[in-house]
Amino acid sequence: MTNEVHESFAVKWSRILTHPAMVTILLSIASLAFVMELFTPRFGIVGIIGILALAFFFWAHITAGTAGYEAVAFFLVGVVLLTAELFLPGGIAGILGLSAMIVSILTVGDNRLWMGISLLIAIGVAVTGMIVMRRVFHQKMKLFQRMVLTDSTDSEKGYVSHVNRYDLIGKTGVSVTPLRPSGTILIDEERIDAITEGNYIAKDKKIQVVKVEGVRIIVREVKQ
Repeated sequence: MTNEVHESFAVKWSRILTHPAMVTILLSIASLAFVMELFTPRFGIVGIIGILALAFFFWAHITAGTAGYEAVAFFLVGVVLLTAELFLPGGIAGILGLSAMIVSILTVGDNRLWMGISLLIAIGVAVTGMIVMRRVFHQKMKLFQRMVLTDSTDSEKGYVSHVNRYDLIGKTGVSVTPLRPSGTILIDEERIDAITEGNYIAKDKKIQVVKVEGVRIIVREVKQ
């Protein structure tokens, strides 16, 4: 009479998914999927595929007994730090996050060498995918464009820090408040903040704009 040991469905699949070849495939799918997500305007099916690949990777090793839940927690901490890098300056959070994710993957499984090789192959696949998207398909990283202001704010696109009123030079008007030396003037029924050349100008005096320096409208009293 022989004793037969029947493996459960989970154990069978964990043994398959922890094979070095399958590990390489899962990591490559995950890394390529997340790179592809950078070129899409919102999170979608490609990102879900990447998450599922990582989920199968960690689940298989935990079921096989070659990894613990602390590896998953360490990986998630890395993801949080890497995400925080998008909003924090300096690059430290990104370096720590990426390091945590790499260490988490390397500590999974029994053979560190094979895991390291699989990780390098996955990184190579991700880099290749990024180059193809940029150079061949001429795609831009839409995710970063949504999170970071990339448009230049120049005058050609209508962005100005202030309006230069050079059109006022030489025009005359009247002071509606005393200018000591700053105050308000009226030119062509438009109230304008102005400043004198240094002299005091009383209210209801005729003035003339003699100079414009940025936002400074410099006026002089016109003697009757």
